Amino acid sequence: MSFQPIEDTLGDLLEKWAGQMPDHDFMVYPDRGLRFSYSEFNERVDKMAKGLIAIGVQPGDKVGIWANNVPDWTTLMFATAKIGAILVTINTSYKLAELEYLIKNADLNTLCIIDGYRDSDFVDMIFQLVPELKTSQRGHLRSEKFPELRNVVFLGPQKHRGMYNTPELLLLGNHVDDEVLEKRKEGVNCHDVVNMQYTSGTTGFPKGVMLTHYNIVNNGQGVGDNMKYTPDDRALLCVPLFHCFGCVLGVCAVITHGVSMVITEDFDPLMVLAAVQKEKCTAIYGVPTMFIAELNHPMFDMFDLTSLRTGIMAGSLCPIDTMKQVMTKMHCDEIIIVYGLTESSPGMTTTRTFDPPEIRATTVGKELPGVEVKIIDPETGEKLGPNQQGEICCRGYNVMKGYYNDPEATRNVIDEDGWLHSGDLAVKTDEGFYQITGRIKDVIIRGGENIYPREIENYIYNMPEVEMVEVVGLPDEKYGEIVGAFIKLKEGKSLTEEGVQDFCRGQIARYKIPKHVFFVDDFPKTASGKIQKYKLREMGAEQISSKK
Repeated sequence: MSFQPIEDTLGDLLEKWAGQMPDHDFMVYPDRGLRFSYSEFNERVDKMAKGLIAIGVQPGDKVGIWANNVPDWTTLMFATAKIGAILVTINTSYKLAELEYLIKNADLNTLCIIDGYRDSDFVDMIFQLVPELKTSQRGHLRSEKFPELRNVVFLGPQKHRGMYNTPELLLLGNHVDDEVLEKRKEGVNCHDVVNMQYTSGTTGFPKGVMLTHYNIVNNGQGVGDNMKYTPDDRALLCVPLFHCFGCVLGVCAVITHGVSMVITEDFDPLMVLAAVQKEKCTAIYGVPTMFIAELNHPMFDMFDLTSLRTGIMAGSLCPIDTMKQVMTKMHCDEIIIVYGLTESSPGMTTTRTFDPPEIRATTVGKELPGVEVKIIDPETGEKLGPNQQGEICCRGYNVMKGYYNDPEATRNVIDEDGWLHSGDLAVKTDEGFYQITGRIKDVIIRGGENIYPREIENYIYNMPEVEMVEVVGLPDEKYGEIVGAFIKLKEGKSLTEEGVQDFCRGQIARYKIPKHVFFVDDFPKTASGKIQKYKLREMGAEQISSKK
């Protein structure tokens, strides 16, 4: 079947379904008893869009959202899309140093936040970073550190100094004429950037990946087609919306097919199982560790999961036994695997619903329609044949527009012929399935979260006692990999493992903090003086197992 790209924007698709099936469930939060039909949701989106216009958000302005899966996360995703603004997604695990970098680097105009997440108080952190908020009139913010930042919006009814809250935003929207919104919608093109997601860079600094409506709508369409989605489906999303997994493979697959989505604000295996039974979900999303937690929950057998049919497992490779259990015990005999990266919007390859369990557990399937995939020799760039290991690259509608304000970094990953270089090693089998075999770039994947060692190394170098630091991924049964740091101290200086961890706490995301810190006199090196990270991994794994 030939690929027929969709040229609708996110706003077009929402309005299409709101017109065709106004009373059909769009979004359900089972634990809150909250339910929006397509038309109710579209109405709320329009009010929010007019509220953003009222506070001065212009086409191309960046609107950051720092929240877990609260209901208005999705409202903001569509409201910004309708007025030509760009939604910048912010990881809820971010701490002060990471947030400061992102607000500055993305040139945020407006930041929308909740009260906090886990051990982080977002309101307090914003007041630390932007002290001017306490004395600013709303809408008149002038920050010395962040010259572009004009508004902070609190997602909820609570009032905080210098911030708008949701009821105020919606109220302000009432004073904006519908015609103003219509005019803004008409100015939005499917090739406009709609979403910016930050991915850690091998240079140590995260980069803003610019994704267009065309990128993410077509990716959602392709992935939804592979799951045979129809409006009769009900998809359970318990993965974070701030990742492409949630907002593209989830929300965009939903909006292209008129599916209903059932959302949990955070991942809780018991809540997920209860939500599937209560809402008769037909699809479920997660990384392998989430499925393992659901299958191993002591109350698993109490729930009726027979409504399930399909879903997506992504983020890291799935053990064959887990895949078989998901297909049998959870009734997801049509579950698929998706492989890709933020820069490819994110899906590049997927398995199909009819592939046997072994194929779904050991490969990442075949290319999505409209996407070309090839494996090349990383040294020469020459295309390789079946069963030859090389770098997996893709070209097509799904390749990002580029990194924000970083043409050089963009050129480093997208070549002159439009091929996106993933940095992952793979082979193509004789049957045409792709298997990911390793990584060229130095990334640690901990439970589906990508961590770049350079970013952590750069932070630890701020410690006056540290002469050299190398960060590597160490094997871990639960997360696949965890962070290990090898440190050479300056002469006469001393440090403890706890001291290093305490230095990182509150400044970088918890999942990036080294779980293990090893102090060394020197590092294993090649003849040319390059540090051999694989040897550090071996040393670390050995020391961990000897402690058990």
